[in-house]
Amino acid sequence: MNEEQHSLLLNSSSRFIPPQGVKLSYGTAGFRADASLLPSTVFRVGILAALRSLKTRSVTGLMITASHNQVSDNGVKVADPNGGMLSQHWEPFADALANAPSPQHLILLINEFVEKEGISMDGAGTLEVLLGRDTRPSGDALLQAAKQGVTSIVGAVATDLGILTTPQLHWMVRARNKGMKASEQDYFEQLSSSFRCLVDLIPTEKSKFNGVNDKVVVDGANGVGGVKLKDLGKLLNALAIEVRNSSEDGGVLNDGVGADYVQKEKVVPHGFGSKDAGIRCASLDGDADRLVYFIVPPESSGRIDLVDGDKILSLFALFIREQLSFLNEKEDINQARLGVVQTAYANGASTNYLKQLGLEVNFTPTGVKYLHEKAAEFDIGIYFEANGHGTVLFSESFVGGLEARTNKIASGSKGSEREKAALRLLAVSKLINQAVGDALSGLLLVEVILQHMGWSIHRWNDLYHDLPSRQLKVKVADRTAVVTTNAETVVVSPPGLQEAINEETARYPQGRCFVRPSGTEDVVRVYAEASTQETADTLANSVARLVDQFLGSNSS
Repeated sequence: MNEEQHSLLLNSSSRFIPPQGVKLSYGTAGFRADASLLPSTVFRVGILAALRSLKTRSVTGLMITASHNQVSDNGVKVADPNGGMLSQHWEPFADALANAPSPQHLILLINEFVEKEGISMDGAGTLEVLLGRDTRPSGDALLQAAKQGVTSIVGAVATDLGILTTPQLHWMVRARNKGMKASEQDYFEQLSSSFRCLVDLIPTEKSKFNGVNDKVVVDGANGVGGVKLKDLGKLLNALAIEVRNSSEDGGVLNDGVGADYVQKEKVVPHGFGSKDAGIRCASLDGDADRLVYFIVPPESSGRIDLVDGDKILSLFALFIREQLSFLNEKEDINQARLGVVQTAYANGASTNYLKQLGLEVNFTPTGVKYLHEKAAEFDIGIYFEANGHGTVLFSESFVGGLEARTNKIASGSKGSEREKAALRLLAVSKLINQAVGDALSGLLLVEVILQHMGWSIHRWNDLYHDLPSRQLKVKVADRTAVVTTNAETVVVSPPGLQEAINEETARYPQGRCFVRPSGTEDVVRVYAEASTQETADTLANSVARLVDQFLGSNSS
């Protein structure tokens, strides 16, 4: 590190001293905390993003958001050059940066890390970090901290893209590094044109949606997604979108609204009620990277029928499987490998349904980074969590094959079913956000598949019926005492606990139960399923007591 760089870092970091007694950890969500605690952390993540750009010689991104958290919170995370999350290899460095107690410690850490990684900080050239933020009041001040962090690295440029959804920022980073147009308008145009292409390819007999209402009513969580969806909706003519709870409507972000609230509480968000019975309803989370649908029953008393991420995954898998069956009908075509990826929290009924379709179902530990990595192993990989976060990944070689095939087709509305299937899959690869889960692109894909199938939301929801489940948590002194394997479904330590869980689970029809240590707090999480809600509750409580017995813990 030369003298200019050392002086620049020392001067800038001296203005952002971390609060005492606060230790933050970088996870799937990046760093999150009360916004008042974050200026120094966001400043340092700006440095991190610039160093990542320097290491990869690519554009990186920095997003300021706390997603579905309360409005007083905020957070920050880095988008890697491929549009995905920060490389796991860099997460310990992120923790060390955020928690360095002084500017001197910070500079020492940076020096040691860049030397270990072989990063030259002398005459680095132009580096760029794209910055985005959600609608939180604290966002602008934190953005200024991020800018100062980025520009503390010689040659680094911070490009403020304004208020965005998290998936938009990830999409733009990925697009920039692929040499594509990458403005917000480019994002809207790619999604809308791909949607229109899929609409044009709907079979004639289903083009009228079989009389099903073509309107969807969307809860925007009083966040950024509602505004962006309104802008996107102006480019669509085959779908009517009504947005409620947009950030401009004056409601409180994530307060009684949003995908997280709807999925966990299974009640209507603010602004919805019996008047919406029979209409397709959907809910975004605060930064629009999660999507769930729901049905308001005629006599709901506030309750809903939830159509969650597992059902979205199943719908996507059905459609893509159908297109692949047309594409692969000739023996001279290499069979494309389609894979579905879930975590142990996926409802057992969804897993059974997917397996009955003959699909390859894989499991990973909890966390989007694990799901995304596994899905990338397939020609087409689909992953979703029940909370509504997920996407579809297409391998570059498979997309290249589709492009070569579709270039020979004069018109997407003509040709064989095999040719149309290739056009549909290519359009899906452009509609879905392959960088990260995206509620806006996901919603458009759900809507056009329902039109293609001629299905109502009720028909979709009836694909299978969820097994009753219960989640509990048990407070423990040391969560690391529980060690798991097999995608977190089997306990290997403490000895004997898994055998006790197996014995208890076997007592219940359709029983399934696993425990895993939390990644963020000293609790052990318990998940149980069974044939009835009563037995699922009993199983969960029984296993929670077993955790107590084996760990000498304090149940909550």
